[in-house]
Amino acid sequence: MKLNQVGGIIAAANKLAKPLMQVGTISIIRRIVISYRQAGIFPIVVITGSDEEEVKKQLSPYGVIFLQNNESHEPQLMESVLTGLGYLHGKCRAVVFTPVNVPMFTPITLTTLINTKGEIVVPSYHGKGGHPVVLSDRIIPEVLNYKGDDGLRGAINSCGDARVWVDVEDKGVVTNIHNEAELLERRNEHNNTIMRPVLHMQLEKELPFFSERLKLLLFLISDTHNMRVSCAYSGIAHSMAWDMINKLEQNLNIRIVERRRGGKDGGSTHLTTAGEEFLQNYLEFESYIYTIAQEEYYKRFDYLI
Repeated sequence: MKLNQVGGIIAAANKLAKPLMQVGTISIIRRIVISYRQAGIFPIVVITGSDEEEVKKQLSPYGVIFLQNNESHEPQLMESVLTGLGYLHGKCRAVVFTPVNVPMFTPITLTTLINTKGEIVVPSYHGKGGHPVVLSDRIIPEVLNYKGDDGLRGAINSCGDARVWVDVEDKGVVTNIHNEAELLERRNEHNNTIMRPVLHMQLEKELPFFSERLKLLLFLISDTHNMRVSCAYSGIAHSMAWDMINKLEQNLNIRIVERRRGGKDGGSTHLTTAGEEFLQNYLEFESYIYTIAQEEYYKRFDYLI
């Protein structure tokens, strides 16, 4: 399923990047996920490492995809870039990428970058480049095929005139965890920018039957055609996943998922045509509701931001 949306990648595999480091009452990785969600990013891919179980515990309610990199405690950033881009290529119109150790950029800055035309969009604070970086789906193969030095910076430089710089008055794009005093200094300002209307979108009759996690599960089934892989990526137990799907089908009275048994690969799982249509319509509906909510919020409460 190709989405007319922007996907996101958070590189959290390197233990030294401290994805679970607390700034205030929440971890830095939760701060990034909140900023991504506030900017309408979906799907969000988190590249995990040795802290995978605790990262999953914190982020599972947010409906994110977990891809694991356990090659070492200090994997190169480019490894996470390639893992995330390889997965999201062809699924979204563009992809946002940031390392987990740069958590303090604002959702407004992220929205500005997403809305800037360009194959590669990079923020600049007082002449210094930072994160997050936005890559169009068209340019992703060039990054994936890059074999030179200097990681992501080298890959971007090799794309020549494709890069667009955006000057922003957001010091968070260059603030990383190695400057803890600056992180703490920016905490209150960042908290103001991530203050937002929290909409818990779900469908229900007498009880809820369609949630953020089930939305992600259906997306993954559509993509992987494999229930066990979809469960692993979403952090949902296999038995719970089928229970969620069964309840969904009972409430909608339509077949959403089809299981195909046998064959040399042991069978597969697919969304039905009705399932694909339902998911696409829900994503468009959800995007519309969130956009209206954000617009109304900024209109009425801009003095608080």
